[in-house]
Amino acid sequence: MRNHFFLFLLFFSITFQGMAQELNFTVTINSDRARTQNKDIFDQMKNSFEQFLNGRSWSNDQYDAAERIKGNMLITINDMPQVGYFEATVQIQAVRPVYGTSYETLTFNFVDRNWNFEFKESQPMEFNRYSYLNEITSLLAYYAYIVIGIDYDTFSPEGGEPYFEIANNIVSNALQSSRLGWDQDPSNRRNRYWLIDELYSSQVTRAIREAYYLYHRRGLDMLTQNSEKAYENITKALGKLSEVNNIQPNSILTISFMDAKSDEIAKVLKNAPEDLKAQAVEYLLQVDPNNARKYNAIL
Repeated sequence: MRNHFFLFLLFFSITFQGMAQELNFTVTINSDRARTQNKDIFDQMKNSFEQFLNGRSWSNDQYDAAERIKGNMLITINDMPQVGYFEATVQIQAVRPVYGTSYETLTFNFVDRNWNFEFKESQPMEFNRYSYLNEITSLLAYYAYIVIGIDYDTFSPEGGEPYFEIANNIVSNALQSSRLGWDQDPSNRRNRYWLIDELYSSQVTRAIREAYYLYHRRGLDMLTQNSEKAYENITKALGKLSEVNNIQPNSILTISFMDAKSDEIAKVLKNAPEDLKAQAVEYLLQVDPNNARKYNAIL
């Protein structure tokens, strides 16, 4: 009997490890503008969305609890024109630890301003990566794969490719829905279609994915071991962004990178060698001139 018990524990342990999830996200619902007395639905929404993001495996890789990608999703309900129908803005943020420190660096910071969806009490959260089933799970799965892909890109060159491929397929499937945010409208390039286009399809912006690796794995992760080489690689990463900006100004991926990194870069580079500071600031002023005062302060 005792041997059977230990076999059961071993089986349970293996099964549990095989179901290891990649994400550890907190979902926050701001419903102040929603015209409804039924505020309980937003608690259900939060719980359903968190369970969908955190309760499933998005890849075949094994993650320990401490390795799960931490992040936040802030959903602001802008309007509720009818019962069960919501118009919302979504901000997605994700972080990753920096090697040898207790510091966590923001890897992704993006605001999606066009999300309209239906949600009802006890609604099942069904998702199929090969077809469009509903607006909620398509968007949540899309950003799950974006976040995981970017995280992998920070650890190895273009490591996020298989996850961006799935996110791209989600967009292709969602195009049939005619919903806002999935469309190819060139006048609104800050949406889901154009984000994955620049991450996965565009050869022009592929250099920014190189920048993710240089900045994080060869930059921040090396600061405590070889600071001079780390600062050199961070500067090279900013040079990659400058290359893209010269060809495609106001790239959504460049803007997203700087939205996540501008404050951090300004702090990190203050201790860099003077020649690298000057070169880095030159790149930063080209890529993100709106924050010129912040970057000039580096010098």
